[in-house]
Amino acid sequence: MADLDTLATQGWVISGAVFLAGSFPASPLGTWTPEALEATWRLNLSFPFLCAQALVPHLAEGACLQLLLDTSIHHPWLQRLPYSAAKAGLAALVPGLAQLLAPRVRVVGHALGTLLPAEGMDPAFLASRTLLKRIGEPADLCRAVRYAAESPFLTGETLTLDGGRRWVDR
Repeated sequence: MADLDTLATQGWVISGAVFLAGSFPASPLGTWTPEALEATWRLNLSFPFLCAQALVPHLAEGACLQLLLDTSIHHPWLQRLPYSAAKAGLAALVPGLAQLLAPRVRVVGHALGTLLPAEGMDPAFLASRTLLKRIGEPADLCRAVRYAAESPFLTGETLTLDGGRRWVDR
């Protein structure tokens, strides 16, 4: 907070921010403990809530606050259900913050599909399960973030970047 206050006293304003917080340990049913759930939700849900609260007073008029989610908000990951629940909570934060902060600040979410496959995952298999027959690239996310930042009439929405994965039969 002191750094944000220092920037403000120096005349700096923040025109936008992108929040990413994620840790998605495998946690199948039967392994949940209060401590593990609290740790998962603290990083994946509480941290972005608190960051948004701290940053909002320092955002310029017309700024765009963007939250990176993932497609588990559409299809929960059953072996990582506490993580999916946290991301669903963030998905609810997008329209909620948009309503609270309008018209001064816009809020946009991004539900990401596979951009960088985890070690051991088969990129060709992952690509075959999308309508576009490819996985995403970091540049795809960059274009979406830029689009949201430069679209003054866009707020309260979550854009899904998954190559059409959610429309393919599981």
